[in-house]
This record gives sequence, C-alpha cells and structure tokens, in this order.
Amino acid sequence: MVLRRSWVEQIMGLPISVLARGPGARTRRVEAVVREVFAELTEVDRVFSPYKADSAVSLLARGALTWDGVDPVVRTVAERCVAARELTGGLFDAQVPGGAWDPSGLVKGWAVEQAGELLRAVEDVDWCLNAGGDVLVVCPSNEPFTVGIQDPRDPGGVVAGLPRTGGAVATSGTAARGKHLYDPRSGGPVDTRWLSVSVTGPSLEYADVLATAAFVAGDDWRKVLLPGYEGLGVLADGTLSATAGWGQA
Repeated sequence: MVLRRSWVEQIMGLPISVLARGPGARTRRVEAVVREVFAELTEVDRVFSPYKADSAVSLLARGALTWDGVDPVVRTVAERCVAARELTGGLFDAQVPGGAWDPSGLVKGWAVEQAGELLRAVEDVDWCLNAGGDVLVVCPSNEPFTVGIQDPRDPGGVVAGLPRTGGAVATSGTAARGKHLYDPRSGGPVDTRWLSVSVTGPSLEYADVLATAAFVAGDDWRKVLLPGYEGLGVLADGTLSATAGWGQA
C-alpha cells in the first residue's frame, strides 16, 4: 500500500493543500518540510497581500512606503512583474486601473514555485501542492498525479484530468478570479467568450502568468503560450479546446 498524507491551510485567502505520497510520507522530516512550506507562503502573504493594511503592497498603495524603502524581495517581484508584462506584450500587468501596484497575478505562482524547492529536496516522496487551483507536481517516482481542471460553470466539477509527473498547472478565468480580471489594454473587465484557460508547463510562475495573459487574449489565447507550455480553453457552452500537446505536456 502506498503511504499518503495531506495537509490544508488557509493562506492568501484560499485553501493551500499539500499531498505527500511515498515511503517517507508520514515521517517527521516530511512534516517539518510541510510546516516550512506553509511558513514561506504565509510570509509571502504578509508582504504582498493587498488585503492586509500593513503589507508592502498596501503601504505602497497609500504612500506610506516608497520604492526606495522596500525589502529586496519586493523589488525582485516587481522586476519579475515587469518582465512578465514584456513577455506577454502587455496582456499581463501588475499596474491595475487607478495606478496601484498589485502583483497578485504573479506572486502566488512565484511563491509556490519557490516553496517547491523544499519539496524537491525530499527524494523519496512525491508531492502535489495545490494553491487554489494552481498546482505544482514533484514526482521522483515518476508515477503521475492526475490534476483536475475545474469546471468554470460548476466549482465542484471538473472538465478534464491531466496526468503530471512534474511541472505545473495554472488556471485563469471566471471561476478562478471572476470580476477581478481586467484587460490592461482597455482598463476594463475582460471581454471574452472563454470562461477559463488552463496552462501547463515546467514553471508555475510562468504558467500562472501565461494563463492570465491567455484569458485576456480571448480567441488569440494560443498565441500567448511559450514553447514548452500547453493550454486548454473552456467556452461558455462547455466546449473544450486544447493545444496539440496538452495531454502529453
């Protein structure tokens, strides 16, 4: 029998779950790693949450902190947001309408990717880390986890399952962020017939950014994807449309 253990904590305003599978899944070492993962993500939330009055993002927004005074990690994320904007031709932008800086569209994937380094150091355990639908998979055994793609019309349902032995899956759309998604080109809500776009590839940071940019792009979403990344779009009538390598990614 394959040993499994799972943990869930509420961080960043969403459930973050960790599933460990393998001979070492119930050891104290694994428990310590999971605690460290949750601690890292909690610290990221403390610094970057736009909903916490004392976060760097909130302090910057109301002028109580200047860019000259931010911690190096904030500057690092800001630089990555600029790079993501350039990479997507402006379809992703951390500058929200009104001029505030909100890196939420990048920072979750970036933070989970960083925390994933802790998981990769445990060689006899497979991991599946799910941060509100953005998923990181690490499988030294090469036995896949099946990642469910949420049905944007039914939060309790799935439209597809994607076997993964490594890498990431991220989804952007009405089910994931709803009215919070906006089109940086117009400054208004995203206007598209697609309910969601999921992206899979080696990096969760990039998959998260590309999923957001692809959803904003509408019918041109496939053109946003980088080499090594595949996508699945869901239309309002439930029709699925995938890139050629989706199932093999």
